[in-house]
Amino acid sequence: MKVGVFGASGYAGVELLRLLDAHPQFTVIVAGAGTQAGTLVGTLTPSLRAAYPHLEHVVADPALFDGCDLVFLALPHGESERLVPTLVNRVGRIVDLAADFRLSDPSDYLHWYGREHSQPELLQRFTYGMPELHREEIRSSTLVAAPGCYPTATTLALWPLVKAGVVHQKGIIVDAASGTSGAGRSPSQRLHFAHVDEDFTAYGLLNHRHTPEMQQNLGVELLFTPHLAPMVRGILATCYAQPVGTLSSEDVLSILHDAYDSEPFVHVLDSVPSTKSVTGSNCAHIFAQVDERTNTVVVISAIDNLVKGAAGQAIQCANLMTTIDEKTGLSQIGMYP
Repeated sequence: MKVGVFGASGYAGVELLRLLDAHPQFTVIVAGAGTQAGTLVGTLTPSLRAAYPHLEHVVADPALFDGCDLVFLALPHGESERLVPTLVNRVGRIVDLAADFRLSDPSDYLHWYGREHSQPELLQRFTYGMPELHREEIRSSTLVAAPGCYPTATTLALWPLVKAGVVHQKGIIVDAASGTSGAGRSPSQRLHFAHVDEDFTAYGLLNHRHTPEMQQNLGVELLFTPHLAPMVRGILATCYAQPVGTLSSEDVLSILHDAYDSEPFVHVLDSVPSTKSVTGSNCAHIFAQVDERTNTVVVISAIDNLVKGAAGQAIQCANLMTTIDEKTGLSQIGMYP
């Protein structure tokens, strides 16, 4: 299948290219990259030189993607809104890695993103791209909005418990940390090595734009606090909820096992997960306990923000959309050390 990537020079786009090179049925024929147009992929990102020795970044012109069976959009927020209307009749399928088409209520974009959604009529045409929750809908869709790092880690951690009705739907707290690659490739002062190294800080306090997405997925009210950690990759989400009735650690783990033991990329552990264990893989590692002293359920989830939290999840969705085994081209094994 002929594949195109918009935003191919960003971290998520680069990860898409890395993973797509190992995919036996997807072939990248065009890489859109805006300001990097005219630059060879392998020149800008030397790690990709062997895989794409002759592929050149091109301007993000939809006409250049004519005839693609599949297009990935790995762009900053707002750019997909502009491009999708011109792409839907040019290409076979679209997987958007941004948040432009993830929220079902257009008013949420004004409240959380600070501006009105420019294509509200297209929102209902997109399927939310989390295979563990919406696998069959993804299979029959040509437009998929793949969730990103924080929403993926949080939703996978809490969804089975919310669905089972064993935790209260208010008072949920999510405390999560991300590696610096989650902020993208564009340089900024807060991402300088001297600023990030040996530091750990919260940001987006009380109003982070991923909050409504997590609430939409789970149907709950939650307080979300993200943190920037001095590492390149990884998301670690620690989630707190109040149980309904009496609940033990064994009960919680049993619910998680029932939900995920048949899933190829979600693994319920018997100990606390770490970001290192999922680096480079499309897996989520989850663990939970009940603190009897405070009557609190604690669920911890770890993913690689660039794989299960971005490019890997997008490819998993694309596999489903094209009737390919969803594990194709994706690793279940993290890099260690």
